[in-house]
Amino acid sequence: MAAKLVPYLMSEDARAQAEFYKNALSGEVHFVKTLGEVPGTPEAAKDKVMHLVLTVAGENTLFLSDSFQPAEGSRNMSLSLAFDDEAEARNAYTKLGEEGTIKFPFEHQPWGAYYGEVVDRYGVTWQIVK
Repeated sequence: MAAKLVPYLMSEDARAQAEFYKNALSGEVHFVKTLGEVPGTPEAAKDKVMHLVLTVAGENTLFLSDSFQPAEGSRNMSLSLAFDDEAEARNAYTKLGEEGTIKFPFEHQPWGAYYGEVVDRYGVTWQIVK
């Protein structure tokens, strides 16, 4: 069986969140479809993002969509991003933590890896590993 897991993030502002990840993780937005492209969408919702595709930190894909309810972070799930280079990992950790919350500092751990955890400004928990 072949499958690929792609995180799908619900956002209060998918465009801004994607731009943040694009800058923090050297990403690229590949596709944006708005609700305005769907017949019958109310005028007030036409600019809302129905589906956005973004790659970050190489070839890692994230999907984002605007939510019609408050998009709240959850401790039930974290996104873990493993880097080959310590400087790149530290840079991603620092940028993701801007205006966010540092949960664990990015430091060398007893098991031999560098590890840090942040909750970004959008409430998404990131585990950064080298």
